[in-house]
Amino acid sequence: MLFILRLALVAVALAAAWLPIPASLVERLYSGGLYPAWQRTVTAASNRVPFALLDLLIALAAIRVLVLLVRLVRPGRRPWALGALGSLVRLAAFAAALYLVFLASWGLNYRRVPLEAKLDHEAARVTREAGAALARRLVSGANRLHAEARRGGERSWEGVAADLAPSFAAVQQQLRGRDATLARPGRPKWSALTYYFERAGVDGMTDPFLLEVLVNRQLLPFERPAVLAHEWAHLAGFADESEANFVGWLVCLQGSRHAQYSAHLAILWDLLGALPASERESLSRGLAPGPRADLEAVAARVARTNPALRQASWRVYDRYLKANRVEAGVASYGAALHLLLGTRMEPGWKPAPRPRAGGRAGDATT
Repeated sequence: MLFILRLALVAVALAAAWLPIPASLVERLYSGGLYPAWQRTVTAASNRVPFALLDLLIALAAIRVLVLLVRLVRPGRRPWALGALGSLVRLAAFAAALYLVFLASWGLNYRRVPLEAKLDHEAARVTREAGAALARRLVSGANRLHAEARRGGERSWEGVAADLAPSFAAVQQQLRGRDATLARPGRPKWSALTYYFERAGVDGMTDPFLLEVLVNRQLLPFERPAVLAHEWAHLAGFADESEANFVGWLVCLQGSRHAQYSAHLAILWDLLGALPASERESLSRGLAPGPRADLEAVAARVARTNPALRQASWRVYDRYLKANRVEAGVASYGAALHLLLGTRMEPGWKPAPRPRAGGRAGDATT
């Protein structure tokens, strides 16, 4: 009987992975209904624990897999083939259970209605000229914000979190409506994965099971707001990396001077790499010594990572994203620029909603 139940669990997981579910249904019932209440409850609980609960989950899962592998090699009194088959089914059922918990806890957010479908977004606005204009604005803003952002000394992670909370709530209301259930901010935590983060060039991650935020200890102070806002965007249900980047940038751009500066440098880091070399060099020369030194410090931090581990990490993550129906894979990080450039912005970096049928869209304001 248990054998049949385990096979059924595997079948359910396969069906959940491959059967199409209308994005509108996911948006209405899960992302806009069940998930926000779940997230607020689970993150409130995980915030009370000072260490990363994901470390405990990984340890328990590793022990379970090890036991199953031992049973696979040494099945006991039963014939080897029968015992091995039972162990393989147990292993498959365990993986299926983890996948179903992942979907229920957070993963279904990958299948929600795309954010650009809710905003006044037009692909025609995404041009090289628009990118260069945005880069010039960001260079000017970074030069202007640098001194004020550094005033008051280095902020702790707790200080950064407190600083971002108001704009995080404001951006959620702009994107989902004033009556929406707001996501609860997650407490920044270290993890046993920190050793891996530091060497693979991973800035942070969101635990998809217990909805907690893990961050890289080596992030520079001015990087922290943009990274934390990105992970909070994941907590708010924006699973796609391009959307999390976009939402995180908006949270910072609508926040304090310190947060604004962090967003300016984060967007510039992506945008300068997307522009032709001649334009990139011209814009870089326009940076004041302070912002230029900060970008060079980020480059130096990334250079200290292990290239082979970093590339392997990105390949694995690329496959993970594609398995969750993000066709662009890791390229979705860069797609955030398209989302930013193609969305009409109202004053104060507030994204304009999609016009109603018969309405008239304005030009992008970047």
